[in-house]
Amino acid sequence: MLMELRGIEKRFGGITALRDGNLQVDAGQVHLLMGENGAGKSTLMKIVAGLYERDGGEMVWKGQPVHLRRPAEASAIGIAMVHQESLLAPHLSVAENIFLGREPRVAPGFVDRRKMAAQAARLIEEHHFPLQSDWRVEKLSPAGKQLVEICRAIQNGSSLLIFDEPTSSLSEGESQEVFRIVRTLRDRQMGVIYITHRLDELRSVGDVVTVLRDGQTVHSGAMAELSREQLIQHMVGREVSSIYRREPVEAGEELLGVKHVSRSPLLQDISFQLRAGEIVGMAGLVGAGRTELCRTLFGLDAMDNGQVMVAGKAVRLRSPRDAVAAGIALIPEDRQQAGLARQLSVMHNMTIANLAAVSRFGFLRSAAEGRVAAEYMHRLRIKAESGRQLAGRLSGGNQQKVVIAKWLVRGARVFLFDEPTRGIDVGAKVEVFETMDRLARAGAAILMVSSELAELLQVADRILVMRQGRLTGELSGAATQEQIMQLAAHESPGRPFAGAEGILS
Repeated sequence: MLMELRGIEKRFGGITALRDGNLQVDAGQVHLLMGENGAGKSTLMKIVAGLYERDGGEMVWKGQPVHLRRPAEASAIGIAMVHQESLLAPHLSVAENIFLGREPRVAPGFVDRRKMAAQAARLIEEHHFPLQSDWRVEKLSPAGKQLVEICRAIQNGSSLLIFDEPTSSLSEGESQEVFRIVRTLRDRQMGVIYITHRLDELRSVGDVVTVLRDGQTVHSGAMAELSREQLIQHMVGREVSSIYRREPVEAGEELLGVKHVSRSPLLQDISFQLRAGEIVGMAGLVGAGRTELCRTLFGLDAMDNGQVMVAGKAVRLRSPRDAVAAGIALIPEDRQQAGLARQLSVMHNMTIANLAAVSRFGFLRSAAEGRVAAEYMHRLRIKAESGRQLAGRLSGGNQQKVVIAKWLVRGARVFLFDEPTRGIDVGAKVEVFETMDRLARAGAAILMVSSELAELLQVADRILVMRQGRLTGELSGAATQEQIMQLAAHESPGRPFAGAEGILS
């Protein structure tokens, strides 16, 4: 036995995040940690990693009781964590991030940069990552940053490695490489705790599974002995179908027309239409240009050529202000950095894009904001202590719902969803799909970018496919994953890393 947690408790003010967390991890084992958003998974792992101090219970490490108060204490005994949201220093290089705090020295106070770069290069080469040690991290895509996080954790020589949603921003081929790394670590007799919401990847990587629900452990056992349906039932406390199928509605007027939009070198001659009532999926490998297209349509990046029409009228998208005024909303892939004001309340995040609706004579009306927050917390089933709770304190799934609520309050008609279910559990995914369906049935037009091909096929009326900045085809919602992949790549699906394409954003 490497580590055991017994009756772990954790409270944040009036909210009990954990009340009976139990977990045992052995050396040479991959232990899956499952549960809905808000179940307490990340809180439990942050206690293990020394980011939070527990309020009750016991932690045993290699047979000895320990009480970790800081990440440095966890690192010192051999525990490392690869976080879902990047905690890297963006202004530093890949090598500097890998060795941050543990830099090799030539003399006291002087870093041996040549040795550091050489060691980082060997580590990158050993795991066949499409990285270079001198690349600046701020230039990397989310997938590239995730790989640097993994390198940093491996280099530390830990006995226990915690992966928090490691494949949430990776393509299928990159995910397979992460699975290989995890299996290699297990074969080296390391303990691995692996948090994921992707049910399809569980049997590819996990030996044992523990399920949390409402802050307590409700199941622990061998993964091979548990069916998909039983796992979902443990997670949500009731029988839930993991298969969602949207019933299409008749499309109405054209709400968004994109004509010959280019932004060199990332977007080349993009043309398509979105109509009221439609959910249009957009597929493609990492680096295909899908996120860049969303950014351009939201006015974050300037287009070189082309025209955008909203409800039949040409619009100039020089900034997000122009896009919002035209009725375009963006739910970004990186909700932590680009979609949410984490230090503001849930209430303020919901109303920030439509302050005029909750103001009078230039002054915010708290009562009006409170009513808006209460309405959308109820409609989207957002779990929060109140509308005044800080948005940064919510689970990932609830944060995503707050971002969606912001644009519902604004009354937008064209919605750009960039990886809307990234890091969200199976129950919350269905709720997001249902929200999108209600938007479409109310007359909105939706573009849904997703790396989850199965989800696109469940939700989209038709699917656009991108490759290397170009649209390569359009398929109906009745297409197959194989047909999508044929348009997305010349290579077969699930290929291993082939180079640096898509890692630099």
